[in-house]
Amino acid sequence: MSQRRILSLWFPRLAAERAIRQGQGVPGVPFAIVGEEKNAQVLTSLSLEAGRAGLTRGQPLRGARAMCPELQTKLQNVELDRAFLTVLRRWAGKFSPWVSEDEPEALAIDLTGCAHLFGGEAAVMGQVEGECSELGLTVCAGIADTVGAAWALARYAGGSVENARSGDDIAQEARATRSRAVKRRHWERGGSAPKTRSATLNKGRIAPPGHLRAALGDLPVGALRIDADTVAMLNRLGLRRVSDLAGQPRAALARRFGRHLVHRLDQALGIEPEPVSPARPPLHFAIRLTLPEPVGQTEDIAAALDRLLPALGGKLQTAGRGARKVRLECHRSDHTMSWIDVGLARPSGEADRIRPLLMMKADQIEAGFGIDMIRLIATVTEPVHAHQHRGHGEAASDGANRLGGGVGMEDLMGRIGARVGLETITRMHPADSHIPEKTAKFLAAAWSEPAEAWPRAPAPRPLELWRPEIVTVPDDAGAILPARFRWRGRSLETCAALGPERIAPEWWLDDPDWRTGVRDYWRVTTRTGERLWLYFGHGGTQSPGWFCHGSFC
Repeated sequence: MSQRRILSLWFPRLAAERAIRQGQGVPGVPFAIVGEEKNAQVLTSLSLEAGRAGLTRGQPLRGARAMCPELQTKLQNVELDRAFLTVLRRWAGKFSPWVSEDEPEALAIDLTGCAHLFGGEAAVMGQVEGECSELGLTVCAGIADTVGAAWALARYAGGSVENARSGDDIAQEARATRSRAVKRRHWERGGSAPKTRSATLNKGRIAPPGHLRAALGDLPVGALRIDADTVAMLNRLGLRRVSDLAGQPRAALARRFGRHLVHRLDQALGIEPEPVSPARPPLHFAIRLTLPEPVGQTEDIAAALDRLLPALGGKLQTAGRGARKVRLECHRSDHTMSWIDVGLARPSGEADRIRPLLMMKADQIEAGFGIDMIRLIATVTEPVHAHQHRGHGEAASDGANRLGGGVGMEDLMGRIGARVGLETITRMHPADSHIPEKTAKFLAAAWSEPAEAWPRAPAPRPLELWRPEIVTVPDDAGAILPARFRWRGRSLETCAALGPERIAPEWWLDDPDWRTGVRDYWRVTTRTGERLWLYFGHGGTQSPGWFCHGSFC
């Protein structure tokens, strides 16, 4: 079995160089990305010119402006940086199929059995540096037997651009003393400085197979991917290099500094495994049809769908998935495009369910000078599971239990959703609340199942509810149900009443409609036939009184 080999790529100026590539900065002018740290604006990524001007990562923006007045800045955009790193991961796939992202600005590549295809490991590193230089990117690479060792060599050995530090660990000192650090690098607290730069660039960053301890021994302890506080404590104890830690008893290190330090050390030395987990390629389901001559009739689009939909359904079925959203793209001969999107109430790859929805919107496609290519894409998919065939009796009972569910209802929701949007079709589900107006919640019908059972209310509830409306009663009525009252400009007389039913508000929520406090509800039938739901609010934060909350008719 071949020796495992890992290539680590570190892009120390990823965010700044990404912004410069996109035209947000001027080449040759100091440029920096500004982020927020502890409620202060600091520099998170620097261009090469900004680094040469003496600026550092983590430096406050005010100080950087004072040191370099011509500095140009842009706010940090984490999503764009993450997307750019994903693009670099796809580019690095040319060297090995096993590439993982080490956010925010690094990649890990499993080169096992692949380096000889490019002329060896040194040739791979040369090609990586050459192509990154053409892309306008700064890269530091390291190759070793483990992920941790390659990570350390890329940052601390052979000419790393930012994080290669001397043994006195300048980053842990006060800012006032850093300006004199270059003049006194010969002075070390507790020993000589680790040799972080090799005479030969690639030789220092490529650890020979099986020589992890020798390659990592002279590197500072910060190369073990541990936090700055642990590095500072180790330096105060005179443990400055990886070789100083490798010779210490593991149990004592774990008790003093925690299991994390020993874990990182063992990973770097290959004692504990650390696999490279490549990103799973995104599921992509698309079919296209190139036409010999431009077309523009709806019948031509329908004929194209008849050829594309079975192929798309076959791909979905093979992957065990169904389409939730489908896009039809019609590319015109003048290099423009028109498209339509449809959604399905349930994931499916059947052509008979997708075709009617697309044809309902086919008249929205503008042919222009003619359509020469048609593309069908399942933009959103979900897993689907096969159902076991059953008899007619079981199928009928199952349909009755689902309360209106089934393929027919799903197709109906899909057709209506193609017109008004699936998000506008809702259904009610029971909610866990004793408040009358909160006993049900509305869910999107396309993304929910019908409610199987509704809990029984302690007393009948009205068919229609509205916000409480004031009911005028005689001044001496109080909490006793009045024989006569006035509501909506009408004088009504109580014929029959049933109650009271006491309902208390949710004391942990401040609901404006329930500031009347505890309520006593009555089911009242008037002489004119109205069946109303009246209640007396005992006060709370408002004055007590009578209100009408709903109707049973």
